[in-house]
Amino acid sequence: MMRSLYSAISGLKNHQTKMDVIGNNIANVNTTGFKRSRVSFATTLSQTLKGASTPTATLGGTNPMQVGMGSMLGSIDQIMTQGSTQSTGKATDMLIQGSGLFILDNNGTVYSRAGTFGLDSNGGLIDPGTGARVQGVMFADPAAATALPDFTTLVPIQIEIGSGLYNAPATPTGPALDSYSIDQKGVITGVYITPATATAAATSQTAKIGQIAVASFTNDAGLENIGNNFYRETPNSGTAVSGAAGTTGHGTIVSNAVEMSNVDLSQEFTDMIVAQRGFQANSRVITVSDSLLQELIDLKRQ
Repeated sequence: MMRSLYSAISGLKNHQTKMDVIGNNIANVNTTGFKRSRVSFATTLSQTLKGASTPTATLGGTNPMQVGMGSMLGSIDQIMTQGSTQSTGKATDMLIQGSGLFILDNNGTVYSRAGTFGLDSNGGLIDPGTGARVQGVMFADPAAATALPDFTTLVPIQIEIGSGLYNAPATPTGPALDSYSIDQKGVITGVYITPATATAAATSQTAKIGQIAVASFTNDAGLENIGNNFYRETPNSGTAVSGAAGTTGHGTIVSNAVEMSNVDLSQEFTDMIVAQRGFQANSRVITVSDSLLQELIDLKRQ
């Protein structure tokens, strides 16, 4: 009889954890790049009252007799499916269509699906909430801009409006960065304007500034969520493979838009009902078990 009490208590604790996870999912329904989690239960070790027996020449075999000891948490999984797209019209906003994560330096390498980026006073591409710097490669000269980028060594991305061609200091008569765009491969292309002079009209030219890096993992669900929309590599996520967007294993980049949460409220409310009923059922088991214990106590009084 006492086993039923403790089995029901394990059910209460597990359903409470399920509600905690559901509550966190709903709280982040509008969090950029958020990935929902789900809870799965598993059975605990059962107490064997009688072992199984093998068939004989005269009798058949018997099955084991076991009493379960309740439930336990099997896993809390991150569901890394694609969230919906929200257009923002902001040049530094971007999302990854497909697999992969942005790479940022936040006093250590972190990864994120949230592409709500901005520029700081030095022209660095950053996460505005933390100041973490978006990583990639920068093109120092025209030859580097046309060569295949090396993503083994990453540097902070710089987009300095008013800077000179290929990030050289701007001069009154030389080309200066006027605007920029980011394509599906993460290549940042700048439009440079050369001011008009007494003998020549203003001219413009385009040049590649840099390229944003994307990281892929063998098991991205194994990443550790450390807050601020950041993930950290773990032994079960695999080692990050950095590369260009649009290459094998790396999704493409969509600029002027962000990825929203993949939380489905209808799914969460349905799971909430299931968790609530499961909690109530386990509570009822405790109530009935208590009534049976009371009957035993009353036997002594009679």
